[in-house]
Amino acid sequence: MLRAIIVDDEPLALDILETFISRIPGTVELVRKCSNALEAQQALESENIDLMFLDIQMPQLTGVDFLRSLQNPPMVIFTTAYSEYAIEGFELNAVDYLLKPISFERFMKAVNRAAELNDLQSQGEIPESDEIETGADFIFVKSDKKLVKVKYEDIIYIEGLKDYVIIRMETGRVITLQTMKSLDAKLPSKIFKRIHRSYIVNMNKICAVMGNMIEVQEKGEIKHLPIGKNYREELLSLINKNRL
Repeated sequence: MLRAIIVDDEPLALDILETFISRIPGTVELVRKCSNALEAQQALESENIDLMFLDIQMPQLTGVDFLRSLQNPPMVIFTTAYSEYAIEGFELNAVDYLLKPISFERFMKAVNRAAELNDLQSQGEIPESDEIETGADFIFVKSDKKLVKVKYEDIIYIEGLKDYVIIRMETGRVITLQTMKSLDAKLPSKIFKRIHRSYIVNMNKICAVMGNMIEVQEKGEIKHLPIGKNYREELLSLINKNRL
């Protein structure tokens, strides 16, 4: 179970997230509600916290600045009414970014993602090898003590998480010990494009581009991925070549 705190200066926002958490017993335990960064700091120092729901626009110290000040922060899900902070949130390795008003369905997606990441880190699911072999239309990656064949056409996007990557496909996921830089160099550049320090996307799977985000479809649902400022120009140049 994830031990969580909520940090928000709006009482209504605190109550809504508390209600959402109460609807998923066994997944998240609410340890404390905090109305500012100082209270949150005290909670992090006195409690073992796995997940922090963090508002961005708060008096005295913003959520972004607060997160930057932490030496070993827990997983963070940003909650805000301002979409312009989304890219900055992803640059700080936030698990997710929830735009107010937050629906329960969207809340659950973010929590499930946090639980997935927590399981990977706590259960030692990281493979012990970084072996990788490429072919004309496939790649072999070492995962769970075996070489797994993954077809390029099946890959939706690849996500980097610390020392390993998650290859996301319609049929599931493959986790392998590998750096994003190394994997990016081995994948065919005509198909895959790095759009962020934490994401590589299959260009054939992009559904839309809007602002600093792209849309892909994963298991029938729309997934938004951030475009990092260092990758934006090259990505948009490539997209414009195929624009009507």
